[in-house]
Amino acid sequence: MDGRPRSLKGTWPRALAELGAALLFVLAVRWALFEPYVIPSGSMLPTLLVHDHILVNKFAYGLRLPFTSRYVARWGGPARGDVVVFRSLEDPSVYIIKRVIGLSGEDVAVAPTGAVSIDGRPLALEPVDAGAAVREVPGWTAEERGEFSSSYTFFRESLGSVKPVTIHELDAAPGAGGSFRVPEGHVFVMGDNRDNSGDSRVFGPVPVESILGRAAVIWLSCEETLRDASRVCDPGTVRWRRMFGAVR
Repeated sequence: MDGRPRSLKGTWPRALAELGAALLFVLAVRWALFEPYVIPSGSMLPTLLVHDHILVNKFAYGLRLPFTSRYVARWGGPARGDVVVFRSLEDPSVYIIKRVIGLSGEDVAVAPTGAVSIDGRPLALEPVDAGAAVREVPGWTAEERGEFSSSYTFFRESLGSVKPVTIHELDAAPGAGGSFRVPEGHVFVMGDNRDNSGDSRVFGPVPVESILGRAAVIWLSCEETLRDASRVCDPGTVRWRRMFGAVR
């Protein structure tokens, strides 16, 4: 080095260009690939706990035009058993997460108990020991485990290639039921927490175009959030055992 001051000419434009490229990369990933969401309620228990932070696979079914519901290319559709995020039919600014139960053209019948039939065929339900079921859920506190093992019954439901555990409240009043015809281009969705879920039994089948993607992985989870930031985890309450668990 000769001790002469270096010229910064050209440094700022280059730095701004690199920052712009980084921002574009992040936006592209969120638009086309993965986007984070936070679970606000217990409607998907025991699959997803409140304050689970998930990544949604936005290219699971195709590639959309930026900021629209129109697909540039499609290579599939939601399958029975997929956990999907979609825009509320009543308020498009609100996002909802449920599990796909019925597909286009099917007749879905839901009993007040939450049991489901597709085209007249009941979905197989295998009783699961409540104590064993809650122990298998990583990150549930002892208090929560005790409440659910004593107040709920658990079933493993056959949904194509997946068999999620659904829960039914022992003392719940008969819930919403009925028969539904799933129109073309729609799916019928339900929460795994059958007696505590507002789903297609209430708002009807969901247009496939409203689905943003399939829930893929839990990348962060916590029991509590910061008081002044409802979507930011309290570091002291992180559920480490739930980190990087696949959503099935």
